Amino acid sequence: MFVLSYIAVAIVAYLLGSIPTGFLVAKARGVDIRAVGSGNIGAANTFRAVGKVAGIFVLLMDALKGVAAVLVCFPILKLFGITDPAVTIHYRVLAGAFVVLGHNYTCWLHFKGGKGIATTGGAYLALAPISVLFALLAFVVGFGVTRITSVGSIMAAITLPTVVCLTKDDWTLRIVTLALGALALLKHRTNIQRLIAGTENRVEF
Repeated sequence: MFVLSYIAVAIVAYLLGSIPTGFLVAKARGVDIRAVGSGNIGAANTFRAVGKVAGIFVLLMDALKGVAAVLVCFPILKLFGITDPAVTIHYRVLAGAFVVLGHNYTCWLHFKGGKGIATTGGAYLALAPISVLFALLAFVVGFGVTRITSVGSIMAAITLPTVVCLTKDDWTLRIVTLALGALALLKHRTNIQRLIAGTENRVEF
C-alpha cells in the first residue's frame, strides 16, 4: 500500500509538471519555441520570442504547476488513509521533485523541457516559503545588476538549497533540495559557458 501511494504521488506530480506551458502558448501564436532563441520552452525564452504577456503567463503557470503538485498530495494520501504530517512531508517532497522532473523532461516533447526554476519555486512555496523569498531576492539582485536572466536563475538555484539547509531540519527535504539545485545548475551549463565567454544575452528595456 505504501509503495502504491508513493507511485501515485510521483505519477500525478510528473504529469502535472510535464504540461509544456511555454510550448503550448507559443504554438498558439504560431511559434515553435524550440526553434527560436535559446530553444528552451520556459518563461524566459517565451518572453523573448513571443512577448511579455506570454512570458509572464508561462512563468505563473509553470510556478502554479509546482504548487499544485505539492498540494494535490493531500487528497491522494487521504485515499490511502495517510494523514500523519510526519509522513506526508516525505510525499510532498517527492511531489516537488517529480513535478520539476516532469517540467525538465516532459514526455510530450521527447523528454526535452525547461530548466525548472519557476516550477521549483512554485513547489517550494508550498514546501518552504521562506526559502523562496530569499531565492527570489537573489534572482532580483542577480538580474537587476547584470540584466541577464540566467545570472538571476543561477543565484536563485544556489540560494534556495542553502536557505533550506539552514532553516529546515528534515533531511529528506534538504537532500532533495540540494539535488534540485544541482539539476538547475546542470540545466544552465550552456548559459554558464556563455557567461564565461561573455556572449550571454542581456535583457534590454
